Amino acid sequence: MDLYDYIIIGGGTAGLTVASRLSEDAAIRVLVVEAGCDHVDDPLVTTPGLVTALIGNGTYDWKFTSVPQVGLDNRCAEMARGKGLGGSSAINFMTTIFPTRASIDQWRDLGNEGWSYNDVAPYFRKFARRHEPTDKVKKVTRMSGLDTYLHGDGPIQMSYGEAVGPVNTAWADAHAALGIKPNGNDPWGGDAVGTFFSTSCVDPETKTRSYAATGYYGEQIRARSNLTVLCETLVTKIHLKPQDSEVVATGVQLKMVDGSMKNIRTNREMILAAGAIQSPQILEVSGIGSRELLERHNIPVIIDNPGVGENLQDHPQACMSYELRDNAPSIDAFRDSKLAAQAMEQYQATKGGPLASISHSVSYLPVLDSAGIMSLDERKALLHKCIGETQNVQQNSLKKMLSQPDEPAMSLMWFPCQTNIEDVAPNDFGNHFAPHKPENYGTLLHALGHPLSRGSCHTQSPSVEDVPVIDLGYFTHPLDVELTARSIMFGEKLLSTEPLASAAIKPNGARLPAEKADTLEEAIQAVRARSLSNMHPCGTCSMMPRAEGGVVNSRLLVYGTRNLRVVDASIFPLIPLGNIMPTVYAVAERAADFIKADA
Repeated sequence: MDLYDYIIIGGGTAGLTVASRLSEDAAIRVLVVEAGCDHVDDPLVTTPGLVTALIGNGTYDWKFTSVPQVGLDNRCAEMARGKGLGGSSAINFMTTIFPTRASIDQWRDLGNEGWSYNDVAPYFRKFARRHEPTDKVKKVTRMSGLDTYLHGDGPIQMSYGEAVGPVNTAWADAHAALGIKPNGNDPWGGDAVGTFFSTSCVDPETKTRSYAATGYYGEQIRARSNLTVLCETLVTKIHLKPQDSEVVATGVQLKMVDGSMKNIRTNREMILAAGAIQSPQILEVSGIGSRELLERHNIPVIIDNPGVGENLQDHPQACMSYELRDNAPSIDAFRDSKLAAQAMEQYQATKGGPLASISHSVSYLPVLDSAGIMSLDERKALLHKCIGETQNVQQNSLKKMLSQPDEPAMSLMWFPCQTNIEDVAPNDFGNHFAPHKPENYGTLLHALGHPLSRGSCHTQSPSVEDVPVIDLGYFTHPLDVELTARSIMFGEKLLSTEPLASAAIKPNGARLPAEKADTLEEAIQAVRARSLSNMHPCGTCSMMPRAEGGVVNSRLLVYGTRNLRVVDASIFPLIPLGNIMPTVYAVAERAADFIKADA
């Protein structure tokens, strides 16, 4: 068949979500085009504890790399992106942390009517089903007050890892000793500051990864005769036709698995869901983007919009590793091949053991310094120093939000393994977490919640087969540097606070980096030397007014087009706090409702 009602470019997290919802109507013909393979039965994908084998593996990961980053001492940053059905939901660490209310309300405040937290929250419940933690998990992690209203009833299964112990308890108690209490509901309810134990996208019945290709393209959905999915097929361009005062997407040009070229037509809508790196590239090679860029690459200009590919955001994370006491759990111990083999045997036999789940102790924290939470007066002085008076609407919005006492600036996570920067070759992201050092470590991850730095992602030629030029712009804004550096200084205090110090950290043990960050200047050096991507790229086809750099309107239609919609993380005007996966699912669910309503 060469004609479909809807063509969806990208069979990832957003694409499969939209495809599943649109194909619920048996009279609607839907085509999904995915460049990668179907990995649904691949044990590397399905086994939670094998996630690091996916990152940096070209079978599953596009393995994008940025240009040298001034903010990272001229290091290039790896940007892992899922290659295959399910997209990045097939290769990410499955950790599922929801955005705060304020970080979504900002979208509305930037001019997007109908995009407040209250508008989006029903779609969080629509995509996810959160399973109740065991009594042991609740007790050990200091969890209380979970609201069953927030559990949801969607196809993506979310559960709490059961491998908990004294370090998880000590995490909550050490924060409490510093005046930071547990957050009973965690950010599911839009609440913010406090400690919590994260959920992960692991089905508690099967102990396997729950992701877009299992939740939104399971057996019953695969059997739908009106839904066609083409894997190992590349969209080389969107066919665009000026019509009256608008542009109409009429079809796509495909490069098939055998190398042949084929054209497919749509009679309703073209839906772009290739992700924050590839969606802007596809728009550009099709003729939508900056006139100067397109003409430089001899691409005919259909719509001149310099916002395409701009506004790139991520949550850069500084990774500080500490040698652990002998009794503290660390993934590093599995450098012992016997232990690794035993864990695999246990998982295959019982679906239990260390490979069966992934969950983390986390805290959402406001602006920090080495002593703890910064006072409101100090916070306002810091924001004024780094931002000052500006006409930039995004910066003003972020400045206002970060001034609030209950809005986090940083996300801290305890990750029970070492993180290596210096020993890892470029474009080998997964190897950052391999046990290069002989000691067993834990890592405190300091993720910047609301970056002000901005990057870009653009095609480097008329061909989508040439990787785009990615400039993440990490730490090019002074506030990003200072917030992360102050978080590192607070982390030193946190790990020396009881009971966490006695539960986890080896006295006078090794550390990565070897030098302790006692001053702000030393902490800034650590930020630049020890930061990696959080694999949360977004914003490159942003939902904002066109005059302010927007690419899509509040119905997610590309400006100047009648029937071309973008439904993935590239539409985020501002990156929300926490992992972006829940918000990608929610946006895609909402996009499906828009498409149905506008048909």
